[in-house]
Amino acid sequence: MTQQTERICILGGGFGGLYTALRLSQLPWESPQKPEIVLVDQSDRFLFSPLLYELLTGELQTWEIAPPFEELLEGTGIRFYQAVVSGIDIDQKRVYLQDGPEIPYDRLVLALGGETPLDMVPGATSYAHPFRSITDAYRLEERLRVLEESDAEKIRVAIVGAGYSGVELACKLADRLGERGRFRLIEISDQILRTSPEFNREAAKKALEAKGVFLDLETKVESIAADTISLEYKNQVDTIPVDLVIWTVGVRVAPVVRSLPFKQNQRGQISTTPTLQVLDHPEIFALGDLADCLDAEGQQIPATAQAAFQQADYAAWNIWASLTNRPLLPFRYQQLGEMMALGTDNATLTGLGIKLDGSLAYVARRLAYLYRMPTLDHQLKVGFNWLVRPIIDTLSQ
Repeated sequence: MTQQTERICILGGGFGGLYTALRLSQLPWESPQKPEIVLVDQSDRFLFSPLLYELLTGELQTWEIAPPFEELLEGTGIRFYQAVVSGIDIDQKRVYLQDGPEIPYDRLVLALGGETPLDMVPGATSYAHPFRSITDAYRLEERLRVLEESDAEKIRVAIVGAGYSGVELACKLADRLGERGRFRLIEISDQILRTSPEFNREAAKKALEAKGVFLDLETKVESIAADTISLEYKNQVDTIPVDLVIWTVGVRVAPVVRSLPFKQNQRGQISTTPTLQVLDHPEIFALGDLADCLDAEGQQIPATAQAAFQQADYAAWNIWASLTNRPLLPFRYQQLGEMMALGTDNATLTGLGIKLDGSLAYVARRLAYLYRMPTLDHQLKVGFNWLVRPIIDTLSQ
């Protein structure tokens, strides 16, 4: 009797899911042991999300930061389905896809990421723009183009949330709109970038001030309408005219994950062991935004691209180990610092004993992200383009 091939099903093609799949395909399987690897994502493209802001300023093109899965998975043996996950049966070990086949699995990886919750204040669902996916970026681009082509003297933009996403968007859009832009950055707490190193926070404050971005700290959004936003500050509500509202606050776990009978925290994230396995379900691994994970040292893992990128290596190794009777490794998170774009030729970064801001940090950030692109082939294409494009631009002037 021939032994049936094991199947690993990975749900979500972000940093956690795609990088786990690629790593699994590279591990030293013995021929009869090599499992079938299936990757499912609702988009046809991977998104290198930390560079999404650069689409709005035209610094980068879609193909550079959002290559098709088909291209990235070529020659890997990984099977890809573009589909929405409609259900997971953990007893029967099956995944159900909307308009797609049922996928039985031996190992399951949950890496579906999170969604931006827009139902936190009245009007946000109808009038606020989230900024998480490539579709969000296209919609925002379309709205910006309409505003830029209008004869309005000023374009008034309100950005809700002064975390990384809000600050990076404010700086990039201020550079794009220039003198026409009027920006408010709205934050419910008493400072921007609460979890950021002091050096990065100060660099960001300086950049926002230089670009004329107005900070509304300790301010709550009451409601959003077609052309106004109502803000509450010290128990007083002001309604302000606005042309565009961008919402960057909060992460919500997908309903298909929330409905699973696993131990979850208040935010719906799934509790895992340090080996990234779901409690009481060693055949299921969870990583990225939807996992509530303490590493081997007991430190809480942040919901960042950097963390998901590191978890992918361990998830792949541990799945391989679990199928080849080897010991599993507890995840050890390495805080490599943080990088943030503060406009079209400015960034800040701290980490590994280095503190940089300005154009040198901008170049360093680009190179660090180039190194983390998913495949060598894509790194080479993008790297070549980054080197050659400025030369072509200079010659064509």
